[in-house]
Amino acid sequence: MTSVMDRRTFVSGVTLGLLAAPLAVEAQQAGRVTHIGFLSPSSLSDPRTRTFVEAFRQGLRELGWVEDQDMTIEYRWAEEKTERLPDLARDLVRLKVDVVVASTSPTVQAAKQATGTIPIVMTNAGDAVATGFVANIARPEANITGLSMMGGELVSKHLQILKEVVPNLSRVALLWNPTNSSNAPQLRHVQEAARTLGVRLQPLEVRGPGEIEGVFATMTRAPAGAVMVLLDSMLVANRARIAEFAAKSRLPGIYGLTDYAKAGGLMAYGPNVADMHWQAATYVDKILKGRKPTDLPVEQPTKFDLVINLKTAKALGLTIPPSLLQRADQVIE
Repeated sequence: MTSVMDRRTFVSGVTLGLLAAPLAVEAQQAGRVTHIGFLSPSSLSDPRTRTFVEAFRQGLRELGWVEDQDMTIEYRWAEEKTERLPDLARDLVRLKVDVVVASTSPTVQAAKQATGTIPIVMTNAGDAVATGFVANIARPEANITGLSMMGGELVSKHLQILKEVVPNLSRVALLWNPTNSSNAPQLRHVQEAARTLGVRLQPLEVRGPGEIEGVFATMTRAPAGAVMVLLDSMLVANRARIAEFAAKSRLPGIYGLTDYAKAGGLMAYGPNVADMHWQAATYVDKILKGRKPTDLPVEQPTKFDLVINLKTAKALGLTIPPSLLQRADQVIE
């Protein structure tokens, strides 16, 4: 049975929310029920999605909001079909929700196209400036604010970690989704990092789940030494298949979300997305109390987790350097 050892206990700052005034709707009209729209590209059947939703709801509770009493949450799920997002976003606008919480870049893009007036709070979107969601993270100057991932810096770090595990690495296959507006900026960053580290990059486009098997066949024909996957909701929804193909192809892989390592991927290094959803609740709270998105700077994640799957490493015949194991937050054995 797979066991998980926590290398570091993370004490979240969520308890700070308990210090907030219990009357979270003080800026709202007396007796008015606030409506929050929650737009997601995923499905509630995905355990990771349920974790994120609960983190958001917990954040609201700690800030004094009582669900179905002084606020309600209108959920809209794209069920991994990003083409549904524009209609779902317009549906929330028709309902005249007070704020829209949008998870991932395609979701933020759909919400942005649906409304220029209703405040939009990003949870785990890609680079907010590079994707055009805001002009300036310090002062968004639009109806959008929230949490933005450090996609460029993150993928550069991934290459560095891969080189620690495979020192003679010369060629890396990269899965990316060109339909995701945040992936092109990430690709540029990783290309720059690859040149610096003397690694040849093999970008492979994946526009849908049906193309995953084919790209692994391609990287096997033109032998790659490792595989990377950019941050994308469609790709993470297929994390188990990607980890399985990587294992069959005998390719060490590194990923931007810890869910990949838990699904059998070799390593993952990325932000704590549940914590980002909790932080999104603080943005919603401030907006509902009268603050404008333009007054709330976009924040980047401050907590990053490194997870290493030793079971996968053993199957690949790899030895993880002790220095890297010591830095890991979790080691799956």
